[in-house]
Amino acid sequence: CCGINAEYGCYNTGDRFDKGSKDPRKQYSMQYYGSGKDASSKLQVEWTNQHGCGGNPKLDCNIVMQYMCMSNGTDADYPHNRGSNAADVFKNKIYMRDGNNRNRQKYSAPGRGGERYDAFIDRMKKLEKNINKNRGLHESVWWYDQCRYREANGGLFRADQKLRSDNIGYITASRTRQNPGGTRRGYECPEERDYFPYWVPTYQTENVDEESQQRTPWIDVAWLGDKSRCNYIKENSFNRNAKHRCVLTKDLTDTRPYGRSINEAACTAEGGKWVKFHSFIEVLSDIKTESACKTAARSEGKNKIIWEKLRSDDDTERCFVQAPEIHCDEAPYTRDNHLGNADNFGINNERPNASRIEIDLPYFPSGDVKRCVFRTRYNISTTDYDGWNTFADSNNNAEVISNDPKVDVFGDGNGFELALNTAQTGRTFQDRSHIYQILPRTAEMAGKTIYNLNVRGKRGNIVQTFPATEYDFIPNRLTVKENDLVHVQWTGSNTHNNKNNGDDGEGRGGTDRSNIIEMGDEGTNYPKTIAESKFWEHVKSLTDPSADGTDIAIGLASAGYYCSKKGTDSCPAAHSLEGRKTKINNKMNNAPASYFGHVLKFTKTGGMNYVCTRNNNFSNRSQKGSLWVKN
Repeated sequence: CCGINAEYGCYNTGDRFDKGSKDPRKQYSMQYYGSGKDASSKLQVEWTNQHGCGGNPKLDCNIVMQYMCMSNGTDADYPHNRGSNAADVFKNKIYMRDGNNRNRQKYSAPGRGGERYDAFIDRMKKLEKNINKNRGLHESVWWYDQCRYREANGGLFRADQKLRSDNIGYITASRTRQNPGGTRRGYECPEERDYFPYWVPTYQTENVDEESQQRTPWIDVAWLGDKSRCNYIKENSFNRNAKHRCVLTKDLTDTRPYGRSINEAACTAEGGKWVKFHSFIEVLSDIKTESACKTAARSEGKNKIIWEKLRSDDDTERCFVQAPEIHCDEAPYTRDNHLGNADNFGINNERPNASRIEIDLPYFPSGDVKRCVFRTRYNISTTDYDGWNTFADSNNNAEVISNDPKVDVFGDGNGFELALNTAQTGRTFQDRSHIYQILPRTAEMAGKTIYNLNVRGKRGNIVQTFPATEYDFIPNRLTVKENDLVHVQWTGSNTHNNKNNGDDGEGRGGTDRSNIIEMGDEGTNYPKTIAESKFWEHVKSLTDPSADGTDIAIGLASAGYYCSKKGTDSCPAAHSLEGRKTKINNKMNNAPASYFGHVLKFTKTGGMNYVCTRNNNFSNRSQKGSLWVKN
């Protein structure tokens, strides 16, 4: 969603219709079909990083990708009311959402010296009641409160940065070398953001049950950096490796339920229990016995299903699903001072491209719809010292590094001052997605690879959208096998303003629109008519089986304004090409900004080049793509 220079580079939450709205029921979340137990759903993730990466000798760098999910429920589960009753309070505190403004949720810290259990409970109840339904929510307030109590890792290298104690009397995980003042961003824990792999389990709720909507911890997708580190990364990823946390014993009723300590000895001295936690993407609540769990595990493909206690202080074992092992690889090479293409071959050995990775979307055996958020972190360190092996015993040592040091180049005592900020010589940048959904596959999708074909970028020219991008299809060249499926889908907004920096483009200002129409070769700009297009004669839709190729082509050409030619089982005749009384605007102003599209099935090899008629503007911007089906 937003990273550095976020005021300019942000993308708005998508809109379902042709007008902007703050009503979440009128906003659009991307909806991807997940992987199956024996087949993947492929999604290309693309990014740029300003300061270089991937073997660039000017810095040490890595990229970390993660997601977090929960059961989606329905529109009715979104917290619409004012939080005055128990049901609304519960939804407000747990339901991940984008919100309709950029203000952060509120937080009130405990007083100096901590608080008794009854005061803790009272404060948390007030915090939960005051969580605002109109503001975004990813991590939980429970997770951040834990962070504000947990002591900071004193073994970390902080250079000469002075971390202030929190109002409870010691330095907590809410303060880091990069964030010594403890600036809060949502309910994210700064120490967890700045260090990976993190040493504490990232559970977002105290207990995992149906009430918590099965909110997962952060799930590790990929680590891209120096491949020689891969064994360490895999051995310390929470996906398949348990982590411990200090839990204050349940009979200790004069304090909060989580301890400050980050090692077992200190936890015991604090009166707590050193509890082991397992990561999970789902708890299979319907499976009640070990034998049934082992049966489920034998039929599992991508994930790992185990029968064990989720946390070691639980009373009983449970059947739960763990994500695949983290993907670890070399980061794409990029030069510094540049937000552009990487020196790598990308997907299908195509170059040049921005940095890209193709990931498998998760598979949830329960078949429940999930709502998720994705984050990418870009971590950079200077090589003036060994970032992997420099620790607290080197703090305040100017021979290692110092803030704005002077170097006596000429030997005359009048040195040059270097622009070195030790809060930034080890630095983390982060982008997050809007909320998106993972849908269970239909029976017809079983065993088939799904490729997701989407639109990136937003309205404006190359300067106005910076550091985001202009429109393009992602991937803009896609080759699949005849047995594969392609889900064509995009999202857009009706209320972009690029921080009043201008929004050059076609149609109504501030609006995103896209469509797909077959064209000739890639160098041309004129689309074919629906009647001339032959590609769609050999395409079916798994999401609207009663639609023929012409219906599919009409839907994609109009962004769903016309959902078919005459009407189908999923398309009311009144919304069809022949049934709509108001025709589509020639700049698509009255078309929806977002479109769920179709999951395409192919009956014959072939291919097409295609164009977006609204945004493709020769010599200004190109929005074209190609799709080829081969044996």
